[in-house]
Amino acid sequence: MTRTSHLLGLTLALALSATTTAGCAPFGDPQDEPVELSVKASVTDKTAMEAVVAEFHRLHPDTRVTVDFADTGALQQDLPGELRAGRGPDVFTVWPGNGNPASVTALERDDLLENLSLRRFNLTMPMGVKPVTDVDGGTFAVPVTFSGIGAVFSMGALDDIGGTPPRTWTELLALCDRARDHGKVLFAVGNATPWVTQLIPYALVATTVYADEPDFDRTMELGKETFAGSGWRTALSKHLEMEERGCFNADPLDTTYEETLDQVATGRAVGVVQVASVLSQLRAAAPGLTLRMTALPAGEDPDDTRMPGAVSAAYGLDPGTPHRKEALAFIDFLGSARGQNLYNRSGATLPAIPNDSFTVDPAIREVAERQKAGTTIPFMDQRWPNSAVQQTLFAQIEALLAGTTDVDAALAALDGAYRDRA
Repeated sequence: MTRTSHLLGLTLALALSATTTAGCAPFGDPQDEPVELSVKASVTDKTAMEAVVAEFHRLHPDTRVTVDFADTGALQQDLPGELRAGRGPDVFTVWPGNGNPASVTALERDDLLENLSLRRFNLTMPMGVKPVTDVDGGTFAVPVTFSGIGAVFSMGALDDIGGTPPRTWTELLALCDRARDHGKVLFAVGNATPWVTQLIPYALVATTVYADEPDFDRTMELGKETFAGSGWRTALSKHLEMEERGCFNADPLDTTYEETLDQVATGRAVGVVQVASVLSQLRAAAPGLTLRMTALPAGEDPDDTRMPGAVSAAYGLDPGTPHRKEALAFIDFLGSARGQNLYNRSGATLPAIPNDSFTVDPAIREVAERQKAGTTIPFMDQRWPNSAVQQTLFAQIEALLAGTTDVDAALAALDGAYRDRA
């Protein structure tokens, strides 16, 4: 589909959005056969999507939504080819930002995403979300969930050591000492699970890079900045300092993600640095825990502290769908307060488009406050030009903690992966 046809479609979309909402009368003649709308979503979002589909069908009984749930690997591998071949779903999971073949940027560059700039949800979408839903000034995905990366504390364990959540780097290191003096570690780290290796660097970089240079991603794209010449150097050095100070459990490279949950559940660790979804898993392991998520400080001025916070689920629309009207209605419902709240009510996530009717889990109140205040930073990999950068980071953090490389070499490896944009 050409850009011209996209613009014509947008004109129709605007007319539709002015006369219909997610709660209006059903489409079509009641005597007609229901329209079959196909959706493809991640299997990890099955419960959330099923709740949305049930309510959408109640509002639009003449539209039957069928959802195909698939794992991440299959979605990223198969979806682009299906769309190019003209046999893709009407609405589908799309990854925010860039970095994999099914991301917003990658699909939009192949003209495989409908421009949603004129949909009603775009009027209330936070500016901080747009870097990972927009390409060249147009919006190509409806963001649904918002999650954070930070320090998740067991408040009972924190009370046991006489501590409070740290607000500065100095306070953080002192809390590591306090935990160790009480026979605990401050953070359980499970770097035997590769994706965990990125979390502490991300949490630190949010402040060491983006507090002073909020446009860092753009300057990187223009070739005016590098990992080696930025606050990434500070973050990796601080990560090593935490390890040397005894902030982590013994042998984090031999500890799995699941084992870190057990360490927190049993009180051997005060907390973990993790994504917000860990809250539900910790509660399942130890229902009596009181948990709280905060930003991981990396400096001495709390006003400069930033937290990685980003869209974690989003959906796009096939510009060639034969069910355009129904697909746009489903997109609109996903972007509505009702749709967002249904999608996020069962997990420790927030609506990507905040609204006053959502009840925020007290454990992630700081994430919600930072989302509204604009003191969150998109997950770093969402702005990288290829998936190799993230994989390189995994390997380099492992090598740093194993003592087989140093900060200079790690940063050089990241810069090399970034420059290879293929």
